Amino acid sequence: MGILNVTPDSFSDGGLWDDPARALAHAHDLVAQGADLIDVGGESTRPGARRVGPEEELARVLPVVSELVAAGIPVSVDTSRASVAAACLAAGASWINDVTGGADPAMLATVASAGAGYMAMHTRGDSETMGSLAHYDDVVADVCAELADRRDAALAAGISPERLVLDPGIGFAKTAAHNWAILKNWSAFTTLGLPLLLAVSRKAFLGRLLGDDEHPVPPADRDTASAALAALLVTHGVWGVRVHDVAAHADALRTAARLAAEPAAASPLVTIGLSGVRARGFHGVFPEERREGQDFIVDVEVQIERQSAEDDLETTVDYGGLAEALVADIEGEPVDLIETLASRLLCTCLAAPLVRAATVTVHKPSAPIRVPFTDVTVTVTGSRS
Repeated sequence: MGILNVTPDSFSDGGLWDDPARALAHAHDLVAQGADLIDVGGESTRPGARRVGPEEELARVLPVVSELVAAGIPVSVDTSRASVAAACLAAGASWINDVTGGADPAMLATVASAGAGYMAMHTRGDSETMGSLAHYDDVVADVCAELADRRDAALAAGISPERLVLDPGIGFAKTAAHNWAILKNWSAFTTLGLPLLLAVSRKAFLGRLLGDDEHPVPPADRDTASAALAALLVTHGVWGVRVHDVAAHADALRTAARLAAEPAAASPLVTIGLSGVRARGFHGVFPEERREGQDFIVDVEVQIERQSAEDDLETTVDYGGLAEALVADIEGEPVDLIETLASRLLCTCLAAPLVRAATVTVHKPSAPIRVPFTDVTVTVTGSRS
């Protein structure tokens, strides 16, 4: 997915392609290097960027989108505005890449009515406020749960699941430590059941890694690090990689895919069960459930791949710590459905080191049902890849 920013102020290439003729020439270069999709953006979304009006944004992107479509090049449009999306979809764009995940209340209906593809990213706030909102109890579990909300809203609006992609939003309302935690636990997001977009190209946390906080390496010198992450994660549910340097990433992805196709010796799988984890939560759709709460009971089974027979805690799961994390999830932000709670708990299990797969059952024995019953349960299962 080749990035084409027709903006004067994008963090990496602002001003390089804001002339339509240069933008079109660069897009053709990206396709020649191996891009399957050109992502056209008319407004910088970097932290602290000044917003432009919808008329100016549309004036930047629409001529380029129209020319690319006429040339038979698949196009996505990086916009958070439904009005811009509608005009570009009418001009032939195939996808909308929305870094707000649907902040414009008309966006989801606009995409659904056009039958277009939609990429929903996780963030909090906007370009001016996101930095102050980078606070999480557990960044992997929290982002997973918030992305699940965006997924559910998109599906409810009528966007086809075959045309829906999720993006954990590296660098958006996240510190460098948050970014690394998400990347390390990338497979936890596969439990959401949809393809994932990886967008790390030239981002600031890589500049600080390769340099330091005071002297980060410049954006154009971060492509090797970007390609390394793409190669490491391409076999973990990544649908697409959004990049500036298409040629280097295409080579890295081709190499990683070939290595992944080579059979590997199997390691023994160990199943660990943890039953009867009980905590009080305030989940449910009825007012009394939110007001008074009730006990929820959780059973989990996690599978780990033990590559060592050593009698050492480092080779297995800390089930005490896992139990505490599950209790924190139950006692955390209320949700309407125990299906949503179960998905949250599954993300937590899969974020644990060494865990390859997990099954979570949530019991709601005190559900407000008027007839005699013993229990209400929901079971979800997922794996890292």
